[in-house]
Amino acid sequence: MKHLPLFFDLSGRKVVVVGEGPAADRRAALARSAGAAVRQLGDIRAADLRGAAAVFIATGDLDHDTVAQRVAKLLGVPVNVADRPALCDFILPAIVDRDDVVVAISTGGAAPTLAATLRGRIEAVLPERIGSLAKLAATFRTQVNTLIADPARRRAFWRRLVEGPAARLAMAGDDAAARRAALGELDDARRRLAPVGIAHIVGAGPGDPDLLTLKAAQLLREADAILHDDLVPSAVLARARRDAEFLAVGKRKGLARWTQDEINAELVRRVRAGQMVVRLKAGDPFVFGRGGEEVEALRAAGLPVAIVPGVTAALGCAASAGIPLTHRRLASAVTFVSGHSAPENEAVNREATWPALAAQGHTLAIYMGASEAASVRDRLLEAGAHPAMPVAIVENGTQPEERVSTGRLSDLTRLAASHARGDAGPSLIIVGEVAALAAVAQPPLAKVS
Repeated sequence: MKHLPLFFDLSGRKVVVVGEGPAADRRAALARSAGAAVRQLGDIRAADLRGAAAVFIATGDLDHDTVAQRVAKLLGVPVNVADRPALCDFILPAIVDRDDVVVAISTGGAAPTLAATLRGRIEAVLPERIGSLAKLAATFRTQVNTLIADPARRRAFWRRLVEGPAARLAMAGDDAAARRAALGELDDARRRLAPVGIAHIVGAGPGDPDLLTLKAAQLLREADAILHDDLVPSAVLARARRDAEFLAVGKRKGLARWTQDEINAELVRRVRAGQMVVRLKAGDPFVFGRGGEEVEALRAAGLPVAIVPGVTAALGCAASAGIPLTHRRLASAVTFVSGHSAPENEAVNREATWPALAAQGHTLAIYMGASEAASVRDRLLEAGAHPAMPVAIVENGTQPEERVSTGRLSDLTRLAASHARGDAGPSLIIVGEVAALAAVAQPPLAKVS
């Protein structure tokens, strides 16, 4: 090891920066971010360095850098010279700053680009709010040391804290809930009780595994159990931890195997048993995903739950098909609509909703609509939509087997027939002038007048 990695407390201490320009300014800003009292100079004298904890030199001129470095060395002040490792007492690593959590990467000055590349990779996987977890741990350190005397049990508590429900809540930004969870775990550890788990209601996105959010991908790698929809493709499930327990709890139309009440009860049972559970839902859990009902059930049971949004089908499928949901000349509004509606709401939906949805300059993204294409067409035509309004149907959007059909509203039933067969994938119907811009629409459909 060429350099010993140290974290130096500069809070309130004098730091001198010699030089002007971007390199010097960056070093001054870095020292200030650590709480240092920075004095930035164009040149240096011995008197300027009295009481200094460190000196950064970045004049850009070898002769000036060398003179300033010699002054610092004579006074015994640690010095860093930008881009001149041979003149340095210490070097600056590539830094990942997450508040109370700081990661430093160094190649000893040999390959700064490699250090920067590694920093980017670490930033991609390190949660943005990991510093909140460090703060949470710090607030409980004295209590833990007092209440849990046995070192092995104390280590087990800390592992649980940084990997369990309290950690997830802290990194989700719910500091109050994280503190309550940590207090509960501390009390359980003191009384030697089994800890409670946590449920994450996670959006799997529209199908392409590369469209998973970073947080969703991380949770899949850590989950004890994954309760997933039938519509979540195997390529997404393949990103999960290999020894996790997988449970398909799909409720596709006509093929329901699990009721919503049964799913809610299973989530509650597993969290009470101490598992870290991911409820993986296609698209976004709060857009026609009934994620809200699962959150309500877990909260009613007094159990911790966190929500991780996903790219909803309308956004992913439209983008994949080359359809802008809004367009300066064609559409100034977009509405997400379910192709199925509860019978008791049918009259309200028909009378109040559909006339507004049929207006020009309005894009409709209709979920679960392929099997209801005739009803969707009739509702829109009855509400005043133009029969020649462009439509597009996107099946298996964002996935390798994606298939797009385009046409007119009046012909929607025929277009949807092949997308409603038994072996068809999930389909999204897009209605509006923007549908004419689908990448497969050749030649472009004319604007409705």
